[in-house]
Amino acid sequence: MRPRAGLVVFLPFLAVLLRESPAQATDCSGVLSPCVDDDSLWPHAGPSEFVAIGGAETTAAHQLGFGLVTSYLSRPLILHLPSPGNGSDQYIINDQVNGTFLWSYGVTSRLELDMALPLTFGQSGNGLAPLTGGFGLHDTAVRDFRFGFTYAILPRFRPTAEARASAAGGSGPAVGPDTGSFGLAARFEVVAPTGDRDQFAGERSGVFAPSLAADYRFDRFFAGAEVGARIRPTTELLGAEVGTQIVTALGLGVDILPKGLLSATIEGFALPVVVAQNQLALQNGALVNQPSSQSLVPSEWQLSARTEPLAQGQLAIQLSGGGGLDSSELTPRFRFSLSIRWTPVGPMPWAAPSPAGASPPAPPAPPAQAPAPVEGPPVPGAPLGVAPGATPSGAPPPAPGETPLPP
Repeated sequence: MRPRAGLVVFLPFLAVLLRESPAQATDCSGVLSPCVDDDSLWPHAGPSEFVAIGGAETTAAHQLGFGLVTSYLSRPLILHLPSPGNGSDQYIINDQVNGTFLWSYGVTSRLELDMALPLTFGQSGNGLAPLTGGFGLHDTAVRDFRFGFTYAILPRFRPTAEARASAAGGSGPAVGPDTGSFGLAARFEVVAPTGDRDQFAGERSGVFAPSLAADYRFDRFFAGAEVGARIRPTTELLGAEVGTQIVTALGLGVDILPKGLLSATIEGFALPVVVAQNQLALQNGALVNQPSSQSLVPSEWQLSARTEPLAQGQLAIQLSGGGGLDSSELTPRFRFSLSIRWTPVGPMPWAAPSPAGASPPAPPAPPAQAPAPVEGPPVPGAPLGVAPGATPSGAPPPAPGETPLPP
C-alpha cells in the first residue's frame, strides 16, 4: 500500500471521531463526579505480545493494521461509604464488557500512527443513583477516543526471507523468529474527552500519555516492560482523588510451540496515582473529607495463551484471565480478555550481525564457461574439441624438419 493511499484510509477515521461533540450537562466538580475512566486497561495499537504492555515493534511501512481487544470486568468500580459500624460497599459498576477497536498505520519502518476507539458493549450496576437520586447506568456507552504515534528507537531484528531460506536449506546459520534481539520504542497518546462522562466512560478533559516500551527475546523466551504516565487534572469521587498516574508494567513469556503457534505469558501492571488521597468520614450526620495516608494504586495481573497461526505472524489471537492485585476503587475483582490483531510486520532491511569470531562468507565462485566451438573437420584419432592442425594432445604441430614427440 502506498503512503498516500494508507493516509487516505487512516485520516477519515480521525476526522470523524474528533468531530465536535454536543455539550454535556455532566457536572465534573464536587465529590460525586462520574468523570473518570473506570477501566485502567488501555490496549495499544500495533504489534504486541502482551495484553497491557505496548510492543517495541511497529507496523510495516505503508501497511495498515487493526485489531479488537475485548474484556469482561467484575466489579471494576466500588466505593466504600462510611456508615455506623464498618461502613458499606456500593457497587457503582457490577459487571462490564468493554471492547477497544485498534488501528495502526506504518508511515516508515520505524514510525507508526495509532488510533483506539473503546466502547462499552454492556454493563450493570447502580451508578450514583442511590447517592444522587438521578439516573443509573446505561446498558452501553462510548468511551474516550485515543490517538498518537509510536517510534521504534531500537528496532528489533527480524531475519529476512533469504536468511530463513538459507537456514532451512542448511547453508546458513540457524535463525529463529527473533534471534537474540532487543527493541525499544517511544509512544505518545492523546485522549480526547469524547466519551460518556456520566457513565464513568470519559475524562473531564484531555489526557496525555507518554510511555517507553522495551522487549527482549532470546531463543524461546521473551520479556516486555513499559513505563509512562497519564497526565490529567484531578477528579474527586467520594474521597478518591483520580489524577495523574505513573504507568508501570512487566511481563514474561515463553514459546511452547515453534513458529509462534502457541505462547504463554504472564504480566502485571500498576498505575499509582501521584495525588494525595482523602477519605470520607461521618461527622454529625454529614460526610466530610479528611486527609488519608492510603494511596490509590489500581493494579492487575494477567495470564495469557497466544497463537500466531499464519507463517508471517500477521494474525495474533490471545486469550487471558486474571484479577486485581489490590483492593482500590478502580481495581476489578477479575478480568477476562480476548484480543485479535492483524499487524503486518516486515523484516528489517539490514542483515543480522555475524557471530563473534566468525569470518565473512567467501564470495561465490564464477560459473564455468563452456569451451568455444571448434570449426573444421575433426582430426583422425583425436578427441572431440581438438582444432584442425593440432595434435591429439592439443600441442601445436612440429615445424618443418623437426621430429614430432611421441604422445
